[in-house]
Amino acid sequence: MIKLRLLQRYLMSLCCVLPGYALAESNENFQRWVQNFKPQAIQAGISEPTFNLAFANVKLNERVLELDRRQPEFTRTFWQYIDMTVTPLRIERGRLLRQQHAPLLTQVSERYGVDDAYLLSFWAMETNFGSFTGNTPTIEALATLAYDPRRSAFFTEQLLYALRILEEGHLNLEQMKGSWAGALGHTQFMPSNYIHYTVDGDGSGRKDLFNSLDDVFHSAGHFLNRLGWRAGQDWGYEVRLPKGFNYALADGRTQRSIDDWAAMGITTAQGERLNQQTNPDTAAALLLPSDYRGPAFLVFHNFNVIKRWNNSNNYALAVGLIADQIRQQPGLVAKAPADDAAMTRDEVIALQNHLNRLGFDVGRADGIAGQRTRQGLREFQVKQGMPADGFPSPRMLKVLQQIPTSR
Repeated sequence: MIKLRLLQRYLMSLCCVLPGYALAESNENFQRWVQNFKPQAIQAGISEPTFNLAFANVKLNERVLELDRRQPEFTRTFWQYIDMTVTPLRIERGRLLRQQHAPLLTQVSERYGVDDAYLLSFWAMETNFGSFTGNTPTIEALATLAYDPRRSAFFTEQLLYALRILEEGHLNLEQMKGSWAGALGHTQFMPSNYIHYTVDGDGSGRKDLFNSLDDVFHSAGHFLNRLGWRAGQDWGYEVRLPKGFNYALADGRTQRSIDDWAAMGITTAQGERLNQQTNPDTAAALLLPSDYRGPAFLVFHNFNVIKRWNNSNNYALAVGLIADQIRQQPGLVAKAPADDAAMTRDEVIALQNHLNRLGFDVGRADGIAGQRTRQGLREFQVKQGMPADGFPSPRMLKVLQQIPTSR
């Protein structure tokens, strides 16, 4: 009995000691990685004094690894996301800042061909007009992610660019704090974009996205211009679909002219003819960010440019909707359904498993509702005589759960 108690105490002591030991061992391996990385940085043009200063107090950041590996429990619905980002307070703040910085914004808009409302909208979305730019040490975050083998090549490249920012004197080490993934400044540029697209708008000799709004706005305008922004074109607008519409066309990728969409019975959200608002030859895609009961949008080339900044439909829609309302244009006409609810990852897996069992091949059930899952769901909806919007939701999961698995 005494021996058993001693063994139990020993095992409990190991539980307390091993996590700390593992962390110490990991940090020791990380420090060896830093020393092995040093010649690569020197070869890339980073001086030894800059490297030594940058890494003087760097350690493996477990919190960064945790955030990078974290699987979200649920994904916000379109309505939840819009309610959180396109707020009256944010729009009013954007309008005030538009007036306050009018001369600078006009100069930037004329130079790069980007309407000032979009510059303000990106600023709002990235850091709430600069109110929070992040507080994670950039070198430590990027070194941690570069050490982690999952995406080492990408983050090693970003780490080298971050060291270049220090080497070239644009920022000092104390200023280099941002998101856990290494994004910097009011516009949250990754270091590679910081080097390639940031502009010294105030002529100071430095590119400073933390303290110079001249640099911030010029850099945002330059970046969007280089991404392919078309001057004078909007992102898109909300539309109304006719009854019996073929939702298979609403995939966000199928391009038609405005005239073609109008011929299918689509109008603006206010019921007006489409070609009264936009050149009838303009190419547009039809996008449904939620199910068939929610809003529909015709989106143009610049919508895809926004997605090159952040590859998310909801993000791009929020940028567009904020920009519209900063310019005193109306907000959304459609209203959220009463049963709007996010899906948990487990629910998405369950939906995928049901589709697979019913013979609609969506691949491995991974909890990510990608194009393959949406296509499988659309095929199921067609077979059931339902509006084939292909949108995964708790409502559709309930429908699937009621279908016998044998066909």
